[in-house]
Amino acid sequence: MPISPAASTMAEITELIRFDTTSRESNLALVDRTVALLRAAGVEPVLVLNADGTKANVLASFPAADGTTTGGIVLSAHTDVVPVDGQAWGSAPFEPELRDGRLYARGSADMKSFLGVLLAKAPQIAAAQLAEPIHFAFSYDEEVGCVGAVDLVDEIVRRGIGPRGCIVGEPSSMQVVRGHKSMNVFRAHVRGVAIHSSLAPHGVNAISAATELVRFVEGVADEMREGGPFDEGYLVPYTTVSVNRIDGGIAINTVPAECTVHFEFRGLTTLDHDALSERFAAECRRIEAAMREQDDACRVELAVTAAAPGVDTHGDADIVALAAEWGGAPSDRKVTYGTEAGIFARAGIPTVVCGPGDIAQAHAPDEFIELEQIVQCEAFVDRLIAGLSA
Repeated sequence: MPISPAASTMAEITELIRFDTTSRESNLALVDRTVALLRAAGVEPVLVLNADGTKANVLASFPAADGTTTGGIVLSAHTDVVPVDGQAWGSAPFEPELRDGRLYARGSADMKSFLGVLLAKAPQIAAAQLAEPIHFAFSYDEEVGCVGAVDLVDEIVRRGIGPRGCIVGEPSSMQVVRGHKSMNVFRAHVRGVAIHSSLAPHGVNAISAATELVRFVEGVADEMREGGPFDEGYLVPYTTVSVNRIDGGIAINTVPAECTVHFEFRGLTTLDHDALSERFAAECRRIEAAMREQDDACRVELAVTAAAPGVDTHGDADIVALAAEWGGAPSDRKVTYGTEAGIFARAGIPTVVCGPGDIAQAHAPDEFIELEQIVQCEAFVDRLIAGLSA
């Protein structure tokens, strides 16, 4: 196996990385390039835009030789990357740099190398005599809560494509990953009554009230750690619950009127997610009722700011065997990070995660991918094309 990817693949990855698609930015420049490449390969993509038209998902189907566009396999990637703000990089984050068999850049591992391999292989896929179609599904805003994929998968369902499987190319070191936890992020905004701190009993301290919620959340975390449910396939084999940010107060001599608590849980698929979410909501209602006994203006407002379902694809699913046949390393591994796989699985599409790069490098300063991983991904896609050809 060659130690360097094809020149066409490296050129495509390089161009994709140069687009700053940090989630707060538009991805339309990258989408325009993607559309042009797909049209050049003879495929007319469908764009699924966000509400204000500043971002787009891309859905493209390479039909079977007989013209069929239903069934087949979905290859999924997201187009956005996380910020580089405050990180100390040894090279320009959006200008790829090769050093010692590695490609350094933001998005090199997560996940523009997979995206680049697919686009570089688009002409090959279009020329193949496919027995069943291959679909590209490229999303926006995965990094801020798998936002775009919801409408993208809805479009797949609406069109009746009915794929028999999906591969999400998140960095898994080309291992076939069958499971990950859900992501559930909450924001609780506590509104009290401000007053000079010398008159503290006449105000309602929002931070004090918020700490009650923090203690409750931490208590749930202890409960999950001690009582489960458990799944030993994970490095952390239970649902994790954590408070990750608190904002509140304006001055040391002022009883705070506002405090916001951000917390999350990463849930096993066996967890009753609705029941746990309702426990948090009930605690917020209890705290609010106690605050309003002091002043009726007090409020505790709970909102879900991001959510994505987990996935637990059965080991006997066809997509697991296919991914291994095409070169993915068989594994019973389940990962701690979240992906869009659960959104596909929720729509009835059996899904695994299998892509180049190591998640340990994702999001970090000097993010990189080993060139060997890109080569393995190229070989995987080549075998996939051959395996789906008539």
